[in-house]
Amino acid sequence: MSPSDPADDLPFVDEHRTLVAAPSAAVWRSLGAQFTHHRATGADLLAHLLGTVPRSAGGPPLTESAAVPGFAVAESAPGRRLRLAGRHRFSRYVLQFDLADRADGTLVSARTYAEFPGPHGGLYRLLVIGSGGHRLAVRRMLRDIRDRAERGTG
Repeated sequence: MSPSDPADDLPFVDEHRTLVAAPSAAVWRSLGAQFTHHRATGADLLAHLLGTVPRSAGGPPLTESAAVPGFAVAESAPGRRLRLAGRHRFSRYVLQFDLADRADGTLVSARTYAEFPGPHGGLYRLLVIGSGGHRLAVRRMLRDIRDRAERGTG
């Protein structure tokens, strides 16, 4: 995948944004906490069922050697960008977080790029994207990142 633009390789799916009333350093720490939280959710069973790559967690959060089930850090530019990439039986995907300083805080955007090859991939896309489940999951993730950064508990 191209480090500059994942859209070169995968189709754009969606983008969600939130304004965080905190500096980008606090938001970055909150992203790290989100990554660590993801490790603790017991995603191992789902990773096994889907056949995710990577399948298990490892490495320090927010570094290019880090992984959680289903996601590996493909790019890490502290305070600016975190790009997670992965694949499984039905999809290949990138979830990219971009942070931009604003006068009233930090604008965080989460962009998803993915392909869903074959008939099983199409069905999986319908179940995950078409149902609105992906949208809800990303919005919740952004809300958790925002709340943690604004509380200063990132």
